Amino acid sequence: MNPVLLYPTYFGSISHFVAMAQADRIVLEVEDHFQKQTNRNRMYIYSPNGIQLLNVPVKHSAKNHQKTKEVRIENDFGWQKQHFKSLDAAYRSSPFFEYFEDDIRVIFEKHYTYLMDLNLDTLDLVSRCLRMPLDYTKTIEYFHEPEGVIDLRPLANGKKDTTLVTPYTQVFEQKHGFLNNLSILDVLFNEGKFALDYLKSQVL
Repeated sequence: MNPVLLYPTYFGSISHFVAMAQADRIVLEVEDHFQKQTNRNRMYIYSPNGIQLLNVPVKHSAKNHQKTKEVRIENDFGWQKQHFKSLDAAYRSSPFFEYFEDDIRVIFEKHYTYLMDLNLDTLDLVSRCLRMPLDYTKTIEYFHEPEGVIDLRPLANGKKDTTLVTPYTQVFEQKHGFLNNLSILDVLFNEGKFALDYLKSQVL
């Protein structure tokens, strides 16, 4: 199987981790230009009021085409405290939130300057929580139409990702129904040690 090509995202979508869980090899695209309104700096969780967007604020650049790896985080807004508080409200009553709480909290207590460093840390952290071996290489040049890889970079654009995942039990589904393809944290907090098997059973 050819390696899969993916963008590093912020606590990426379930589909993103399905691709990684089933891949023989992973290549991370790190030479792209930053695009707004993608999962590069946002994730979707299941809050008590339904779907909730958590957005990492970034500093705007004078450059028209700024590389993602050069994007700096705007840390004046206390976004980390807000995001962890939102996760606590959404998942405190889930079966595995307390089990992973201390591991996840580290991300929200560490100072980050660059978005890419944050995204790579969330990827490494979630992989450890899933007990999913993570071995990846990084691109050294950007290709619009890469060869020799399965190009799954569009999975970073939540609005264009039409993946349907198998329903599992969610905390507030009796109020709002099943919400599809949220952040990987939704599966992790609800499925725990069964999360990796769940990812391997899905079809992209």
